[in-house]
Amino acid sequence: MNNTRQTSDSRLPTHDSKTPPPLKKGDKIAITCPAKKLPAPMTDAIKLLESWGLEVILGETLDLSYHQFAGNDEQRTQDMQRFIDDDSIKAIIAARGGYGTIRMIDQVDFSRFAVNPKWLVGFSDITVLHTHLFANFGAETIHGQMPVNIPDASAHSLETLRKALFGEELSYKFNSGPLNRAGKSSGTLVGGNLSLLVAVSGSISDLDYNGKTLFIEDVGEYLYSIDRMMRNLKRAGKLKNIAGLVVGGFTDVKDNDIPFGQTVPEIIMEVVKDYDYPVCFDFPSGHIPDNCSLILGKIIDLQVNSDEVMLSFTNH
Repeated sequence: MNNTRQTSDSRLPTHDSKTPPPLKKGDKIAITCPAKKLPAPMTDAIKLLESWGLEVILGETLDLSYHQFAGNDEQRTQDMQRFIDDDSIKAIIAARGGYGTIRMIDQVDFSRFAVNPKWLVGFSDITVLHTHLFANFGAETIHGQMPVNIPDASAHSLETLRKALFGEELSYKFNSGPLNRAGKSSGTLVGGNLSLLVAVSGSISDLDYNGKTLFIEDVGEYLYSIDRMMRNLKRAGKLKNIAGLVVGGFTDVKDNDIPFGQTVPEIIMEVVKDYDYPVCFDFPSGHIPDNCSLILGKIIDLQVNSDEVMLSFTNH
């Protein structure tokens, strides 16, 4: 099977208007905590970002604690608002995920972001921000390593983050797996953490999946829960008209005493068996050391063959 699917979305702004400017040496980048509190100082992250020639500005939430959160909802909102409204800040990186972004996102005023977009970086719980900024502003964001993960991150994944931030070419090639479904497609990349995609469903932060290439990953979920979430997306009509499906890491997956009976790839392929778009598994992104950066909101060319998978970001 070698299906070619070309898509477009007339609702979105032009490419230039939704792509934040690439970083350059001397730019300021802010670190803030919109969700869970930090377990330790961000020493390694600051050192790395400074080695790229960036000036690092630390948010107040890095030192705050309110139950499991990095400050209460209002404090986390104010920290994010400060950096969105400051035009000298060229990128905002979430220090970590966990849980909490969905509690404060509706209090953030993104009107300044709409006229002065800047890169937002993170993954996991930060999926809420990725989907919200694309759904409402057509903005590109970076699904990539966060400061809390940097001590354990692969050098390769950190280099992909630098390339994404500085506007350098980004493409991937890796071995194809036995359950992959061959095909070729082109579409805007959307997605993130599966649990959060389901959590924002039906809200102002929800995505229009039609014609998009969908990326999903997750951590610590039960097999039956992954099955339930995938079937939720299918029943909502979100999986029927996508251009392609890229599956990243599904790590620390749990099972019940009575086994579910299917692996994650088997679950996903059963859910999408009636469709004909390309599907690839084991893309190096998610809760793994080699968490390679993806530019969400940007058009990608995806080619899945029997022996290899190629994913590249385009400028068309």
